Amino acid sequence: MDINCDLGEGFGCEAAILPFINSANIACGLHAGSPAEMANTVELAKKLSVHVGAHPSWNDRANFGRKAQQMPPAEIKALISYQLGALDAICRQADYPMVHVKPHGALYNQAGTDPVIAMAIIDAIQTFNPSLHLFALSNSILAKLGRAAGLLVKEEAFADRRYTSNGQLAPRSFANSVLKNTDDVLKQVDLLVRSQQVYTIENTALKLHADTICIHGDGPTAIELAKAVHQYLQASPQL
Repeated sequence: MDINCDLGEGFGCEAAILPFINSANIACGLHAGSPAEMANTVELAKKLSVHVGAHPSWNDRANFGRKAQQMPPAEIKALISYQLGALDAICRQADYPMVHVKPHGALYNQAGTDPVIAMAIIDAIQTFNPSLHLFALSNSILAKLGRAAGLLVKEEAFADRRYTSNGQLAPRSFANSVLKNTDDVLKQVDLLVRSQQVYTIENTALKLHADTICIHGDGPTAIELAKAVHQYLQASPQL
């Protein structure tokens, strides 16, 4: 099972987390990060053979890219293309390929339900490099439209986030929407990989297909959780 993590966001945890993941989603400077952080994360990932991908967002450092926005599709495409180009330049400098794209924050959540935003992101990827994999929320509009457009889509589930019964991530304003306890995270991962389901905040079972599991890199327990999930999966090779 692929484990991915959002990195290069200014928390300085890259060297500690990278040994425990397979794919790094690197902030491209608009919600967090900087050229130096991008370069450092790519170099560290290269040493460990961790796949790197772009983590584009709305242009919104003030809200860490977590505030919903609207703009015309052509502008969204340009916004995504700008960020893909930035990370691609860093990857070329390091002689290490960019493999995937995972939208960040509000852009990710909006693309999961809004076909206009989803298609603008898909169009940007297809124009830039159609061989890039697209990480998208399991069962989302973005996943469905990306696959229909011919992209290689990896459906994503979250180790440390709760879900609502409609398949969306529970808003961070909800109590206990972010799992921070290692035991809680491992229970959710176990249910995901064994049964392809999670229990929602409404305590209903939700079926999810997961090609990759995300652990966020911006929490105080991020390193601990990444290590625990890695060790759990390593100890369960049948998964």
